[in-house]
Amino acid sequence: MNSTPKILVIRNDKLGDFMLAWPALALLRASLPEVHMAVLVPAYTAPLAEICPSINEVITDPKERGDWRNGRALARLLRAQRFDAVITLFSRFDTGLAVWSAGIPYRLAPATKLAQVFYNHRLRQRRSESVKPEYAYNVDLVNVFLQDHGTPQADLPAAPYLRFNETETRTLERGFRQHYGIATGRRLVFVHAGHGGSASNLSLTQFAQLIRSLQSPAGVQVVLTAGPGEAPQAQALAGLLTGLPHAVYQSDKGLVEFARHLQFCDVFISGSTGPLHIAAALNRCTAAFYPRRRSSTALRWKTINDEQRQLAFTPPEAAGGDDMGAVDVAAAAGEISRRFLN
Repeated sequence: MNSTPKILVIRNDKLGDFMLAWPALALLRASLPEVHMAVLVPAYTAPLAEICPSINEVITDPKERGDWRNGRALARLLRAQRFDAVITLFSRFDTGLAVWSAGIPYRLAPATKLAQVFYNHRLRQRRSESVKPEYAYNVDLVNVFLQDHGTPQADLPAAPYLRFNETETRTLERGFRQHYGIATGRRLVFVHAGHGGSASNLSLTQFAQLIRSLQSPAGVQVVLTAGPGEAPQAQALAGLLTGLPHAVYQSDKGLVEFARHLQFCDVFISGSTGPLHIAAALNRCTAAFYPRRRSSTALRWKTINDEQRQLAFTPPEAAGGDDMGAVDVAAAAGEISRRFLN
């Protein structure tokens, strides 16, 4: 075994999924402060992994075509690292093949799918039943690892899980307000209408109605955010806000710069999507819209900010689980205004 134990944590799927691994990473770091912790992530989430305070090293998944080919390529990357243990938070055949082929002695993953055959330690979770938040499933795996190694479990660290320098953030906000002509004191409400397609979302018309219904004694300035490929959608929403103070902020300098801007928003509003979970990791106030489909519920994809900074809205019980058109956005705007904009 290495003099300094080396642990690999794998969460190599989507952005929101990776952000929901941060409490588990923070718990592992708090419980084993001296360990060398690496994470395996896809290239597009790697910049955020690089600034995660819990992580020592970032390994980028080669993502070669085909499970066997990618598994072999990944095994070559991992074999030289001589990891003592791997905790796989999201189980895939190619990563299972890789960690087994790399000869990592302790291999832990959820007991699901064919990939579980590559692991010598498993935890049955039944995530498809969605009985607890995704971040809690990740934490459960870290707890099993700590128990297996006789390590006392630290208290789960609280939000924020991501922080930027406060002085730099204030400077960035001043420049942002000056660039868009936003008065000091006006509340900044960031609205992200784009989404990755994994869950149903509000229509642009609903987002526009929601925005028009927001109220604050200090005044509201809406900022429509857009990631790569989402600018047309943000511009279309802007076209529905004639007469209302708004701006469009397109993130074209990467995820870290986008996150730096979220640090100074008063509220972040979106569907169940990756940027929502970045805002939550920063412990910003969030208002999210979820379908009631079991795999996409507000409970399963609950954010990781403080409880008092979270709001979640879903279609009423009388409507279909994916019927986002049934969400009462005027009522949601009233609750957002009362909770976060007074």
